[in-house]
Amino acid sequence: MIKRTLTTLAELGKIRITSAVTLSTLLGYVLFKREFDTGVIIPSLGIFILAMASATINHYQEREIDKRMDRTKDRPIPSGRISAGMALLYALILTILGALTLYLNSGFLAMQLGLLALLWYNAIYTPLKRITPFAVVPGSFIGAIPPMVGWVAAGGDITDPTILIVSLFFFIWQIPHFWLLLMKYGNDYHQAGFPSLTNVYSSDQLKKITFVWTITTAIIALFIPIFGTMYKEFWKFMLLITSTLIIVLFIPLLIKREETGWQKKYFIYINSFLLVVMILLSVDAVS
Repeated sequence: MIKRTLTTLAELGKIRITSAVTLSTLLGYVLFKREFDTGVIIPSLGIFILAMASATINHYQEREIDKRMDRTKDRPIPSGRISAGMALLYALILTILGALTLYLNSGFLAMQLGLLALLWYNAIYTPLKRITPFAVVPGSFIGAIPPMVGWVAAGGDITDPTILIVSLFFFIWQIPHFWLLLMKYGNDYHQAGFPSLTNVYSSDQLKKITFVWTITTAIIALFIPIFGTMYKEFWKFMLLITSTLIIVLFIPLLIKREETGWQKKYFIYINSFLLVVMILLSVDAVS
């Protein structure tokens, strides 16, 4: 019984996604401190809890839509494993706990940023994606916030160009990430009544737009060292190789006539690119 409950609560919090958000918070902290220390634990935990709260609220918001999609009909609320009211109460507890964790350890600004991410996702992006498939663009702003929380928690100035360029990279990266995700599950979203990208653009057009956003992401990554975020030439060179590689990997989008299945492959590529860039920035900061 306890194991089942914990599994349900973890599923509501979308652990895999919230863990990735936590890593970007950790990156912001390390970039300012230039080292790993125990001070990173609490702000990362605070963002993790708030991200779980946001995910749970999203489950509540889309509980009726989830019933209509094969991919989501077995989620905790539509499957009946937890009531909508209990899920909302759980989200409220997580929100208060996460906000207090950030405030008491990292200050008011860190808490503000954490709550801004939650509000932006649940009050702006989630309703907006029912209106337009282009909600991914303003929705991607969410990705820029967690690195800022880590930076501020470490004692950094939020207006510092170093964290601004890193946050801009996360913002731009999130657009092709979301874009590919929407196309990957396009039929499910269409079935649930969401506006579909395939109703706006042809397959070839979608590929070209995805390629342009990916190129933009790679270019922003190359700008990061210019703003004093990386110091060692070796890691700068590795960043150049990585950014060039992601462009090369996406070139077939403009050449091959793949009609099905291509979204998943490129979704993995763009996510792997983010992970590698985060590793390069972290290693450079502490080495």
